[in-house]
Amino acid sequence: MKVVFMGTGTSQGVPVIGAENCGLDLSNPKNWRTRSSIHVEIAKKRVQVDASPEFRLQCLKNNISFADLFILTHGHADHICGMDDLRRFCDKISNNILPVYSNEYGIERIRAMFPYALGEKPRERGYPCFKVAEMPAVMELPYQSRIYAESLPHGPVETLGLVFEENGKRFAYYTDCKALTARAEELAKNADVLVLDCLRPKMHSSHMCVDEALSAIEKLCPKRAYLTHTTSHLDYEEFSKTLPQNCFMAYDGLVVEV
Repeated sequence: MKVVFMGTGTSQGVPVIGAENCGLDLSNPKNWRTRSSIHVEIAKKRVQVDASPEFRLQCLKNNISFADLFILTHGHADHICGMDDLRRFCDKISNNILPVYSNEYGIERIRAMFPYALGEKPRERGYPCFKVAEMPAVMELPYQSRIYAESLPHGPVETLGLVFEENGKRFAYYTDCKALTARAEELAKNADVLVLDCLRPKMHSSHMCVDEALSAIEKLCPKRAYLTHTTSHLDYEEFSKTLPQNCFMAYDGLVVEV
């Protein structure tokens, strides 16, 4: 598997608008973080997870121009607002229809925001067209690979936690969550790579804070762990110095082989 971290910042991005004295070393490009999304290559398939407001620019920066399917973890603006730019992916599919998967809340938001993309074919050449379905608990892929999905608490809504499995390797992606369910822990236990929500040092009602994320990593014992969806309260170099040996802060453009 190959994973591209297209964006690793929180809902406002990093640095936030008007934050002249944010405390970050802005000469370090790893402190410029767009809204969170990843692109996964697995079983000769390309899976796009979320589409941030910067999705077009993220694709250009990371040379991503196609996906076989799209997964929306949940319907919050920082994960859904770039979906219109999936039109270019639709153009490259033989029937111009992109399979899109999400949970009930995500599907509700897609229908509200992109009704023009939900027909049986694109309205015009170059328009997006989505075939929307609920994400199954287990999605089977070629070569005995699969994607597991588990609902995770995220304030008043739920988000999809995803675990990608290929050739005995597991990559767990748990963004935007306050806690992990028993099934989520079981799926990610001893994973080759675990990516976990880690908003800021201070507690938050719908996201894991630093202590909560590190506690979960200690419990799950992944070979490698990466922290994502981080705010401007976390400077890349300074925060990295405090992390355990197998734990790293994710940054935009990071590529991880699993």
